[in-house]
Amino acid sequence: MLKGKTAVVTGGSRGIGKAIALHFAAQGANVAILYAGNTAAAQTAEEELLALGVRAKAYQCDVSDFESCKTICKQITQELGPVDILVNNAGIVRDKLVPLMKEDDFDAVLATNLKGAFNMTKNLYSNFIRKKSGRIINITSVVGLMGNPGQANYAAAKAGLIGFSKSVAKELAGKNVTCNCIAPGFIETDMTANLDEKTRSFYEQNIPLGHMGQAADIANLAAFLGLDAVGYITGEVIRVDGGLCM
Repeated sequence: MLKGKTAVVTGGSRGIGKAIALHFAAQGANVAILYAGNTAAAQTAEEELLALGVRAKAYQCDVSDFESCKTICKQITQELGPVDILVNNAGIVRDKLVPLMKEDDFDAVLATNLKGAFNMTKNLYSNFIRKKSGRIINITSVVGLMGNPGQANYAAAKAGLIGFSKSVAKELAGKNVTCNCIAPGFIETDMTANLDEKTRSFYEQNIPLGHMGQAADIANLAAFLGLDAVGYITGEVIRVDGGLCM
């Protein structure tokens, strides 16, 4: 159980992030969710979290902006207490083949998906050192392991997140802080809802389990990695992909 813990989930107003936040709250954790711009979705998520009997709050924050992250991290620790678990989940896609990809498309994806994790981790780094305990969970992707046509920016960011996580894991290991990656495969979310039927069918045929995953599949693993008892796993990349990258 995570009773009494304080967790921060970026991109926590919908999809995988929301599922993780709700799962944490169901286990007793107080939860701060960060969202970019969909205030209505964030308010709904906050209400659902509060209904589980924990302290919870939604904070608007562009994770690609270092100063914004700095301000929000201070606010969270003041309002909810020292952070025990950080989940860097926020991510965007701007898919195009490399010849058609604009520089802004590449930069924006790396700024949110990779630098956002750096911004949040750096601004909570001293928090974890002072506590001499903690869990950092970074949501990467199987695309960061195998690449994907039309997603050079996304794959680069997610692959970079793996290297970043392993480095942080080594830096903080002596402080009893773990840092791990979860690499989802094709999960039923808003991000995959726009796949055309041909593309969906292709991937489902290549997933050994024969179907796309659910956000709860990722949330279950995140909750496990957040436990105090799971302190001897660090620097790992754990796939949740139905065997796609096996």
